Amino acid sequence: MNMTTTRTYRILIVDDHPIVQEGYTQLIDRQKGLEVCGIASDADSAMQHVTKQCPDLALVDLSLKESSGLDLIHRIKSRCPQVQILVVSTYDESLFAERVLSAGAMGYINKQEATDQLIDAIHTVLNGRVFLSSQMTDCMLQRAAGNLNSLGQSPEQILSDREFEVFELIGRGLAIREVAARLHLSSKTVERYRENIKEKLHVKSATDLVRRATQWVLENT
Repeated sequence: MNMTTTRTYRILIVDDHPIVQEGYTQLIDRQKGLEVCGIASDADSAMQHVTKQCPDLALVDLSLKESSGLDLIHRIKSRCPQVQILVVSTYDESLFAERVLSAGAMGYINKQEATDQLIDAIHTVLNGRVFLSSQMTDCMLQRAAGNLNSLGQSPEQILSDREFEVFELIGRGLAIREVAARLHLSSKTVERYRENIKEKLHVKSATDLVRRATQWVLENT
């Protein structure tokens, strides 16, 4: 008698909102061939799950209370490169899609669309293909063809990943020492990033930078 074995893919959820965790778990566990193997609210617990279980795919929110989602992507790919990563975030895809792909993720989906598209996105990434919105895919293709001059129209997009993390945390009201603690950097290093950000964004003072960053956070989160 022939017996067919269907593989079950294990999914790690990394999000610090219990309601989101529960919603993703219910949605995923209803699907044949998918199961949630762990839930983490921060980067450290996520890395513990990755180290012990090496799941097939991690759903990662960019906005975590104690760390950066971008930094977590780098850590996961360094520790267990075979883990596929799908980012599910409230941030505008045009600001972060290319950043997360460069960090090692294979897809990006906005939380507002997650209910309808999450399972399709998971299967796409598990099959080794990139999942992005059609608009973002078109934008990247145009850029590759030389039809766009820069990463985007928003000046924040010219910042490096680490500079952008500092920029966001400043916009969330964190002082330099708090940003340093969150990113595990020295205060002097954060101050150097702040000066780089001011120069790239043509901002004259630290106060103006706080105002600019705060406005960005209000408009994009």
